[in-house]
Amino acid sequence: MRVDNVRAMIVDTHGAEIAEAAAVLPLMFMILLGIFWFGQAFSIYGTITRAAQEGARAAALPYCATCSGGSTPVANAVTAVQNTLTAANLNLSLAQPPTTPPSFNACNAGGSTSCNGSSSNVCVQMPVQLSTPVPGAAGLCGVSVSFRYPFQFWLPFTSLNNQRVWMTASARVRMENQ
Repeated sequence: MRVDNVRAMIVDTHGAEIAEAAAVLPLMFMILLGIFWFGQAFSIYGTITRAAQEGARAAALPYCATCSGGSTPVANAVTAVQNTLTAANLNLSLAQPPTTPPSFNACNAGGSTSCNGSSSNVCVQMPVQLSTPVPGAAGLCGVSVSFRYPFQFWLPFTSLNNQRVWMTASARVRMENQ
């Protein structure tokens, strides 16, 4: 009789599927949310990196065929960053200059490597030395563009829920007049 009771308990699985689903579905839902939000963060990081590259390239050109006549390299860089962010539906007003700008040596004596256009959300440094000069030769001069952009995760029941993360984008390009 005891063997029959054990066999009946093994065969009787009413409600086991519901209990298993109740245990597994929340975990699966959290994993799917994590995949989605980290994918969003990766996409935004790729976009802001591309924006920094476009900004550095626009500032490094000796002329800009698509810019207005009085544009400066700094304005060209900020416009290129803004156009790239706008094309990806990101807001330039959320961007901020980096808390500590990248450190570069000035390319020429008396030059400054601080962020030009301090009213902008984008840090444009030019002309900066990109390589160490070899004795008897000049080093490469270029432009550095950097900024940071916020991203807010939404992962309930985790330490990342409603946490703002600052992603930094930075690009350096050699000046085209060299």
